[in-house]
Amino acid sequence: MARWIKTSEPDYADKLIKLLEENREPATNVEKVVQAIINDVVAKGDDALIDFTERFDNVRYQASELLIPKEEIDAQAASVSTEVQEALKHAAARISAYHKQQVPKGLDYKDADGVRLGERWTAIDAVGLYVPGGKANYPSSVLMNAIPAHAAGVKRIVMCVPTPNGELNPTVLAAAKIAGVTEIYRVGGAQAIAAMCYGTKTIQSVDKIVGPGNAFVTEAKRQLFGKVGIDSIAGPSEILVLADKDNNPEWIAADLLSQAEHDEIAQSILITDDENFALEVEASIKKILPTLGRQGIATQSWENYGCIIVVETLEESYALIDKIAPEHLELAVKDTHDAMKNIHHAGAIFIGRYTPEAIGDYIAGPNHVLPTNRTARFSGGLSVYEFMKRTTFVECDAQAIRTIGPDAITLATEERLGAHALSVLLRLSKSHE
Repeated sequence: MARWIKTSEPDYADKLIKLLEENREPATNVEKVVQAIINDVVAKGDDALIDFTERFDNVRYQASELLIPKEEIDAQAASVSTEVQEALKHAAARISAYHKQQVPKGLDYKDADGVRLGERWTAIDAVGLYVPGGKANYPSSVLMNAIPAHAAGVKRIVMCVPTPNGELNPTVLAAAKIAGVTEIYRVGGAQAIAAMCYGTKTIQSVDKIVGPGNAFVTEAKRQLFGKVGIDSIAGPSEILVLADKDNNPEWIAADLLSQAEHDEIAQSILITDDENFALEVEASIKKILPTLGRQGIATQSWENYGCIIVVETLEESYALIDKIAPEHLELAVKDTHDAMKNIHHAGAIFIGRYTPEAIGDYIAGPNHVLPTNRTARFSGGLSVYEFMKRTTFVECDAQAIRTIGPDAITLATEERLGAHALSVLLRLSKSHE
């Protein structure tokens, strides 16, 4: 049974603190194991990848077999049903169109002092995409990670994917082909992250690594950050639905379970101002759960981490939502404009009764790689910007440096940095023009 919290009750504050501070991720002690794997890849390169793949995926490859050839990718992709291929292409087109709109145009102007100022955006040279195996395969994640990189202008997009018992997922390969992935390797786990970071004879290093993974993959990204860029350290998925009594309770129940079925430690939260409606949603969840293919996972998530919060007014919920800062936020209320105006912290917002979060997972266009664990308070989802870097530029002519140079000399002198001051002072003399 999911927990209930009512803002009208005297222990509300204590219950809210417990909700906010709850650690849903199981304790893992993988730091030393991951460090050993990284060290082994650095020392042995492809041989380490081959050994780890045999150990973890029960298949032994030769170094020449790690790269999946184009012919095999094409054959696997062709085996995917036409219906799924068309859905992937439709989603890819929408995701691409949205992310192309994000590409920044840069700045280039001359200010009142005659100084030319600006910034330019250039794409990262090479990006690595990790695609997990395990409980589920997510071709949608391939689209969401690779397409923004492609839109940004990244020339080399590398994908690593584990192949348990030598098996490939055709839909994942079809998505990679559609999304413009340039290389795909049969390597998973922390060893794949290490290979993309440091490079081996077969896998050239990349500049940034994105994509979800298990505890070993996440720890490898954490340890290697700084040597290579990463997207984020992602936590378990979460959804918060703000709903009034005018909703269909079955719709809201399905929305809550759409995150619960991801993982046993995912979290689904309903906030409403009507207790009877909340009871109807809870009853609908009980009816829907037995029909789900991932019933066990969804049930554990809802019973252990699900939460129903009853507020006295919907307006009261805005500050509460900002405290929770959910990954996904649905606004299934009459006055969505007021809610949008007053809520500031959420990874992605789905507006109105006909916009379930699932539409954002697959086909809406904005990215579904979003901040979790309340990090939406200070960060946003994956975008084109994560695959580009901004370089500023300054250009002074003789008159411009005469205008702003004296104050630069004053500040450099104050900081006792003589060469700084001298480098400007020398340029202020007309005799050196």
